[in-house]
Amino acid sequence: MRRNNRTVRAFALYEVLLGLAIFIIGVLVLGKSVQNCLNASMLAAEDDRVRLILANRMAEIQATPGFPDTKKETKIDTGYGQVNLVQRVAPAALKDEKDLEVDGISRVTLSAEWTRGGIAQSRKIEFYVYRNG
Repeated sequence: MRRNNRTVRAFALYEVLLGLAIFIIGVLVLGKSVQNCLNASMLAAEDDRVRLILANRMAEIQATPGFPDTKKETKIDTGYGQVNLVQRVAPAALKDEKDLEVDGISRVTLSAEWTRGGIAQSRKIEFYVYRNG
């Protein structure tokens, strides 16, 4: 009987150790999941900041009278790193239904370039601006 009692205690110890190991693995996996969520949140905030920079510059170009600068580069500190904003403007070379070129329409290309973790990232938008010159 005494031998049987030791066996029962030994199994109880193994059950506790197994339960503790499962708990520790669960906590480690949960910690990794929280870290991944925080990283995703930071990347989304960085992307939102770059989109806002592009949208603000586009609104500024559309609201400013006169032709936009042909080429312009601006460095912007976002708090997540430096973003290089490049503006390029070229004639749109659009034609009407009579195959005549339409004057005063320019195609503006805005591109934002930055690095994230040593890897080059970029976003780009293109839009048209009409200025009656």
